[in-house]
Amino acid sequence: MTSQNYPSDGALQDLLARARSAAQAAASMLLERPADLQTESKTTATDAVTIMDKRSEALLVELLLDGRPDDGILGEEGSDRIGTSGYRWVIDPIDGTVNYLYGLPGWSVCVGLEYQGAPVVGVVAVPTHGVTYFAVAGQGAFEWFEGAHEAVPLVPSTVSELAFALTGTGFGYASSRRAGQARVLTHLLPELRDIRRTGSAAVDICWVAAGKLDAYFEKGCIPGTSPRRR
Repeated sequence: MTSQNYPSDGALQDLLARARSAAQAAASMLLERPADLQTESKTTATDAVTIMDKRSEALLVELLLDGRPDDGILGEEGSDRIGTSGYRWVIDPIDGTVNYLYGLPGWSVCVGLEYQGAPVVGVVAVPTHGVTYFAVAGQGAFEWFEGAHEAVPLVPSTVSELAFALTGTGFGYASSRRAGQARVLTHLLPELRDIRRTGSAAVDICWVAAGKLDAYFEKGCIPGTSPRRR
């Protein structure tokens, strides 16, 4: 990618505004959680997907592609489409579906944007915590709390010793994957300040960026390496 065809700062801000608006709209819809959620299984019997995952993804696709029909989509629930504009929206309609299914806080709505394969915009809306995290390539990362007049730059932890590191992690759905993760945790836990497990990898990563966690690890969280955690 060259500087000549890279999106301008103004263009990226417009795309960020679109991503934030879509993520927050989906998050608001999801807060109206039905009492009788219908669920299906995906990669394993415990890998749940609800009707609300699908409704959230459909709303995100509609809002993100409004006036931008040539953009591509990579969707957690199958809304994939190839675009011709060089832009591709990467969406997870509910990261932390099990939290959502059980009525627990901490789930999130995630919207990312790639330009010619490179990430340029990212948004993670966490409505049960009243916060949205967002970043633009080359322009920094921020958190915005509901009701606030402006966003605040994210400041990560300065902890450099493992013994003082409050560390986030997560677990896979397959029992064989969890067994391996438990073995790692047995060795690692005595070396850390403590472990936290929120149920949303996106929130964990944002908390590292915001200094709320000192570190995060989870083997197999990268798509394609194992069934994704929800």
